Amino acid sequence: MSTTPDPALRPSAPTDGWVVLVPVKPPARGKSRLVGLDDDNRRALASAFALDTVAVCLATPGVAQVLVVTDDAGFASSLLALGAACIPDGDSGDLNATLRQAAAEAERRWPTLRPVALCADLPTLSPDDLADGLVALGVATGETGAFVPDAAGVGTTAYAAAYDRFEPRYGGASRRAHLDAGCSEVAHAPATMRRDVDDLVDLQAATALGLGPRTATVVAGLGML
Repeated sequence: MSTTPDPALRPSAPTDGWVVLVPVKPPARGKSRLVGLDDDNRRALASAFALDTVAVCLATPGVAQVLVVTDDAGFASSLLALGAACIPDGDSGDLNATLRQAAAEAERRWPTLRPVALCADLPTLSPDDLADGLVALGVATGETGAFVPDAAGVGTTAYAAAYDRFEPRYGGASRRAHLDAGCSEVAHAPATMRRDVDDLVDLQAATALGLGPRTATVVAGLGML
């Protein structure tokens, strides 16, 4: 069954639930650590990761809106076709500034929703797993925010906080940075919500968990399945 919703069925002015903020580098520049792949295949994988991740967000119970931040106008059209909202990235050199900008725009559009930042490279994620992870984040958020660590226990794949306390700390050892800021860690989040993909070793681990349809197609074309 397809995980892509009919955009016409999404509420135009939701009053509760989550707004997922997804930062997406232009695929031509994304995933530079996929060493061993040529530029075309790396670009295809980066695109597939993001499209699979956004499609899952749109199909997840409890998600009212998805707001993608990207400077790739052509790729934005593909995301819009899925049903996501898109805005340009005014702070493309600083991921945390990008996410704060996205949260401010989300608050302007949907002030009653709860914002959560989510990495765009989670090609194993499913709607049920994301729904479970969001419930856990909602319980843990409190006044200081909550986050999901990546599979390596070093980085962060998701961060949630109220609009007026939205201060993500992505980059490098972001798990430690979020803990030092007083954020609650949701270490028991589903494995697919923690399995981001930065390099070919990560991609092999993701393949073992099961890939989204677009990523699976690209990986199969590379002879990696």
